[in-house]
Amino acid sequence: MEALTMETIDKAAAVIKKQIKFEPRVGMILGSGLGPLADSVESQVVIDTADVPGWPRSTVVGHAGRLVFGMLEGQPVMVMQGRAHYYEGHTIQSIGLPIRVMQRLGAEFLFVTNAAGAVAPDYQPGDLMLLTDHINLMGMAGLTPLRGPNLDEFGPRFPDMSRAYDRELMEIAREVAKADSIPMHEGVYICLAGPSFETPADLRFLRGIGVDAVGMSTVPEVNVARHGGMRVMGVSGISNKANLDGETITTHEEVLEAGQVIVPRLTALIRGVLRRL
Repeated sequence: MEALTMETIDKAAAVIKKQIKFEPRVGMILGSGLGPLADSVESQVVIDTADVPGWPRSTVVGHAGRLVFGMLEGQPVMVMQGRAHYYEGHTIQSIGLPIRVMQRLGAEFLFVTNAAGAVAPDYQPGDLMLLTDHINLMGMAGLTPLRGPNLDEFGPRFPDMSRAYDRELMEIAREVAKADSIPMHEGVYICLAGPSFETPADLRFLRGIGVDAVGMSTVPEVNVARHGGMRVMGVSGISNKANLDGETITTHEEVLEAGQVIVPRLTALIRGVLRRL
């Protein structure tokens, strides 16, 4: 097992600190096809993740593998333009490194986004879903970035997850969505290991246990964020309809295409929340 050490975290953070002149208050992770949101950041400093030691590399189309630092709605932000996934061959511990670096740089908030498949039958491609909770199926089976020696510098051995997603941030998001007429569902997300999309039987099972949207990311990152005391807001961009009957075929191209509809809505939502922080 490759446990994440303070030395690894601090080495990555030190490389970044040399290139930026402020502490980011808000960390953001942009999912598949959602990278264009980073174009909104002002006074950009861009760092290729390949230049940060230990940083897990993304190999998936739609994940640029860049860190964008700057200002957005008056808030200093660190934006991950793309993320790495467990299915790409990374250890689950390394998936947590970016969040640890955010914490080391001083970030208080994590805004995490993803492209997710609909499980709720009424969700349509292009919709947004505010995460009210998640099911940590991978973590229940032992795949958690918190496995290994606890990093006491960040948080307790047994972190509470009863409020994984910050209630005040959720309320702000609701206000923004209502004020700006942004259609937004609220629901429960589940992370599966991937990379294969779900079978109709998988989706019926997920629906039965209370899942509204499914993806292959986010939950491990949120676990690390909450362990380190960050306040989290999560938003899924719905990329495809629920294939509960096996009549449709899901593709990654479809996911990226839906991103073109999702990005303007997601940008408006996140900008609105940042303005109210």
